[in-house]
Order: sequence, then structure tokens, then C-alpha cells
Amino acid sequence: MDRKKKCALLLLLRRYRKKKQRRFWVHPFITIMNPVGNYFLLKYKALKTDEKKFFEYFRMSIFSFEELLSLLSPYLQKQSYKGRIPVMPLEMIGLTIRFLATGNEIRNIHLDYYRGISTVAKIIRVVCNAIWKFCLNANIPKITQQLFEEIAADFNKKANFPNCIGAVDGKHIRVRSPPKSGSLFFNYKGYNSIVLLAIVDSKYRFIYVDIGAYGKESDSTIFHNTKLYDLLMRGDLPTPTSRPLPGFQEPVPFVFVGDEAFSISNNVMRPYSGKHLSVKQRVFNYRLSRARRYVECTFGILANKWRIFHRPINVSYDFAIDIVKACCILHNFVINRDELDTPIEMIIDNSELQPLQQGLNVGSQVVSANIIRNEYSDYFTSEVGALSWQLKLI
Repeated sequence: MDRKKKCALLLLLRRYRKKKQRRFWVHPFITIMNPVGNYFLLKYKALKTDEKKFFEYFRMSIFSFEELLSLLSPYLQKQSYKGRIPVMPLEMIGLTIRFLATGNEIRNIHLDYYRGISTVAKIIRVVCNAIWKFCLNANIPKITQQLFEEIAADFNKKANFPNCIGAVDGKHIRVRSPPKSGSLFFNYKGYNSIVLLAIVDSKYRFIYVDIGAYGKESDSTIFHNTKLYDLLMRGDLPTPTSRPLPGFQEPVPFVFVGDEAFSISNNVMRPYSGKHLSVKQRVFNYRLSRARRYVECTFGILANKWRIFHRPINVSYDFAIDIVKACCILHNFVINRDELDTPIEMIIDNSELQPLQQGLNVGSQVVSANIIRNEYSDYFTSEVGALSWQLKLI
């Protein structure tokens, strides 16, 4: 045997000796507490006897949970291996939902349900990926012109803001700082985060999400780097044809509404800045805030139902993105089936989902965008578009 082969064998032997050997195939704690592996099944059957307790436990109705189970089971079902019984899809989905709903650490899920820590972590990630992959199209449908027209009609009905096709905002979600990331994730609030940028409709549902931007990035950079903004700038986004505001003759494009963190453009409206504003400008800011509050409430509902957002997500960067993706899908999934179970006054508490840093919007206001905003201001103070109470609230 030549020298190179001997060295290679010695290195392999050293690596084998250094490799940590498992003390147990299944820890005695688990074999004692969950010998048959049916602990979760027993709890599930008990919870199903009471609809209210089931909803409190899983944050969704029995009907919604079983529908989710039927959708994902074909992709989560595993075959037995060497006589070992695999974890059933029912338990995999139940553990994941409970993890997202409570915000508990993976170690606590391990101690509560008597499954190995690595097993629980793998289950949660597999299920989160399955939720995003197999439930995305049904719960965040592809954007079409018909969808935008329906959203605009609903915003006009509920928020009295015509030609509005969505409210846009972004939130910082606390995460553990990834290794060797420097200050990439360190935001202006003083902690590490990733950004969830979302556009929502007036039913508190996500219609577009962009997840995973670095916490240090500015709002304009994040929005301008999205695929949706790229389509919007190229004219490929299927927005409806411009139409006049009620009682007016000049066609106005359909717009997204955002706060001061976003730069104004022909299709993005933001409030007038400054303190010394005219009555028209203050009315416009009030009316825009009535439409924009839907995205703030949506983030509040998200954090209130899926309390994983009430603490820093203590997993890897990619895993954290998978978790946020799954929560956005589940948010729409539950609203579409169970509707809102939380009073509106309780859902604006989104303290763990911090707002984006406000930009200065220097040099980005084009004349046409300001003309469009002025057109809205005139409409909101006209006899056709004015609300009887708006002057009392500005």
C-alpha cells in the first residue's frame, strides 16, 4: 500500500473516531413517556370532542384542520423502515401548527409531545415547506386583472378609497443573527430581523408577500427589488385600465397605498409629508390611512394568531423564512374558512412585528404622481367623495 492510501485511511479512521456516537437510538425518556407513539393521537381525539378547545389549541376549526390534513397527507406520508413506525401526517401537522401557534421553543415541543428534538425540528421544516409548496396557489392566488378589480371594488366599499388595489407595508420579524452575517440583519430598531413585505386586500388577506430581506435594508430598496415592482415598472402587471374617480372625468390609474416609508409613483400613493398642510392634504392623509390600516391590522392578526412572532425566531435564516412563509399561507387559509375570530380592536397589537424605517423620498416625486395625488385630494373634498365625519378627524 503506497503512502497516499495509508494517509487517506488514517484520516478516515481519525474522522470516524472523532464522530460522536449516539448513546440511544430512541431516548429512554421518550420510550417511557410515549412507548406506543400514540400520545398525540390520544390528545387529538380528546380535543375533537370540544370545538372551542380545539380552536384554542390549533387556532383553527376542526373542519379547517382536517382539510389541511387531507391536502398535505399524500406528501407527508412515510413508509416504515426496518420495523420502525414513521410519524403519521396527523401528528406532523399537529406539532407544526402547535409550534407556530404557541411560539414555544423546539425543545419544549420535544418535552411536551415526547418526540426527539431533531425529529421535531425536521418535522416542522418539512411541514412548513409542504404548506408553502402545495397550498400557495389556492391561498395566495396568481394576480390577475379580475382579482385587482374585485379588490378595488371592496376597498371602495369598505374604505371609501376608489381605484385602490391593495395596501402595502413591511414589518421587521425578529430572528437569531446568522453566523458570520455581520450587521446585515441588524435594523435601525437595534435588533436582528428579516423583513416581511406584504400587499393585502380589504379582507385582511395577503395577496403578495416578499420574505427574507435583510433587516438593515431600507423600505424603498426592498420594495424596488421585488418581482411585483419589476412587473409594475415594465408594464406587465395586470392592473386594470385607468378610470376616472366617481364624479370626475380625468382617468386615474389604480394604485397601492402605503405610508411615508414608500416613495410616491403613479401606482403607489403615500401621505403628504410635513406639518403645515392644507385641509385638502390633511383629508387625503386621513382617507389614505383608512385604506392603509388594513395592512397594519393584517400584521396584527398574523402575530396574534401565530405567536411564533412574539419572540425572536431561534432557527437558521432559511428555516426562519420557511416558517414565515407557512404562517402567511395559514393566515389566508384560516380566514378563508373560519373568517376572523378576533375583534378588530385587539388585532393592531403587532409590537413584535416592527415597522420599516421611513425613507426620505428625495428626488423621487415625479410630476404625474403628484398630479394623481392632487386629483384624489380634490375628490375626497368634493361633494361626491367627501365623508360627513372626515373634517372632525383630521
